[in-house]
Amino acid sequence: MFRFLVLTSFLLLSVTAYAQGSYSQNEHNSVSISEKNFHSEATAADIIASLENTLQTNTVNIKPMLTVSAELGFLYKTGNTHSADVKTGIDLRFEKERWLSLLNIDLLIKKSDIADEDTGALHFKTTDQKWTIASQTNYSLDSNEKNYMYGNIWYEENDFSSFINQNSISTGWGRHWYKTNNTSLWGDIGPGFKRDQLRSTDKEPTKTITSWIIQAQALYIRKLGEHVELKQSVSAKQAIKKGENSIYKAETSITTKLISTLQLKFTFTMNYNTDIEDDKKNLDTQTAVTLVYSF
Repeated sequence: MFRFLVLTSFLLLSVTAYAQGSYSQNEHNSVSISEKNFHSEATAADIIASLENTLQTNTVNIKPMLTVSAELGFLYKTGNTHSADVKTGIDLRFEKERWLSLLNIDLLIKKSDIADEDTGALHFKTTDQKWTIASQTNYSLDSNEKNYMYGNIWYEENDFSSFINQNSISTGWGRHWYKTNNTSLWGDIGPGFKRDQLRSTDKEPTKTITSWIIQAQALYIRKLGEHVELKQSVSAKQAIKKGENSIYKAETSITTKLISTLQLKFTFTMNYNTDIEDDKKNLDTQTAVTLVYSF
């Protein structure tokens, strides 16, 4: 009798356990089917969006302290005129905590056929060139980077003008006047010192003129679209003494991104000197289309 009760109890427990296991398996299968139905109803856009959100959550954007970009433009003429114009340059930007340093180097080279004085044979040589170095360092006076002190150095050699070289140094105060997601405006002003070396002429030998100046600058940047940016800069090196040479410059550029590291840049530049030789023009303009590579 006791053995019968034990066997009966064991049989009932086995049936109960089997039933519970079958229920759990069915429930698991039901959930799996539901998940499959859910995934089959999800569109490709939903899956891509989900992956992008996951990547954005896990990715930490670290802004590099140093960024570098180089540009190159080339114009070559054949036929009645054999000449070449090459424009190249490099921009460096270093930013750490409250310090911001910018360095810009530009070079313009003109090559053309030059006749040999003795034989008359033509040689393709460099006839004129212009290169410019400009550097500025800003130090933010407050944590929100609104106000800053700056130091600026500028040097230029230009075979196209009446000056052998021109250079200036300036320091002063500036402010980030306006800032949104698409637009920024900076402006600064301060005293400085300028030195101009003029070329010799039939009437006068080479001479150097120095003067104290007030330098004012402004930079406006606006994003016109996801891949298009407009940049406008103006600067004035105003001589304090009346009759001395002052320099005004304006540059407009539009940059279009072709790929992540390559851009197409259109630039129009105006340079104006108030005191020059009689046979020279006060205003020089330059139009350039260059490719810019960032790395």
